[in-house]
Amino acid sequence: MTIAVVTPTGNVGSRVLQLLVQAGMRPRVLARDPSRLKFRDLDVRQGDLLDAGFVADALKGADALFWATPENFGTPDPQADMETMGANAAAAGVPRIVQISSIGAERRHGAGLIDGLARNEDQFASSGADVLTLRCGNYFTNLMGSLDSLRTGTLKTTMRPDHRMPWVDPRDVAEVAAVRLLAANWSGHKVTAVHGPADLSWDEVAATIGAAVGRPITVEEITDEAMAATLRAEGMSDKAITGVVSMPAGVRDNFRPEQPRDLLTTTPTTLDAWAYENLRPLL
Repeated sequence: MTIAVVTPTGNVGSRVLQLLVQAGMRPRVLARDPSRLKFRDLDVRQGDLLDAGFVADALKGADALFWATPENFGTPDPQADMETMGANAAAAGVPRIVQISSIGAERRHGAGLIDGLARNEDQFASSGADVLTLRCGNYFTNLMGSLDSLRTGTLKTTMRPDHRMPWVDPRDVAEVAAVRLLAANWSGHKVTAVHGPADLSWDEVAATIGAAVGRPITVEEITDEAMAATLRAEGMSDKAITGVVSMPAGVRDNFRPEQPRDLLTTTPTTLDAWAYENLRPLL
């Protein structure tokens, strides 16, 4: 069985790749920069997912595909790029696809770059492939983008401090994806969630991080406009800024994930364990 993997150096994709190699597979890897790959016994195809010809050639003959849409905030129109990459992959004819998506994609509109993932869901659903979509909670690793403010004892967010949402370790997402890629007992179109161990408020996230790193962390709620100004100062395009700011805005008011939390959607790694391992050495 030939399993193709994209985003092989990402938080989820790198772990999927590791698990497949450990399972005795030789994955086919689509990578822009193969020098960043940790494993060497791979079927590597170098190219850009925006290149339809490259994607078609690289996925020819693959039996299954792990798909996580790359988000490049440095491009003029990230959502248009997401749609192009999804279209290229959907047209390649891979018969089984495990796709990473996000809670909020069920809204289809109004959640910024999450709308791009929703569009990818539709593209794969129309491709004729068997598709499993994993709608994931907020990744623990997103906190890595807040290191500067965390060093000053602050966690900034455009959400209310008491807003609760699923938080998940990307490594747990990868384990779910790898198991389903290797399993042959599913077909059709299925959507499941990966919610992590518990829904957490931002106040709880801050307290958990503080306990792990040994210093108090408090939440600072900022406006969408303040977030946009920060991103603009970092050089983001207007469309990228809108896409990023609209993601939390789209799921913060009266939103509940379509897939409820249950035994299937709950994964084991806790935020305190992850923060102690990953944030404590950096803070």
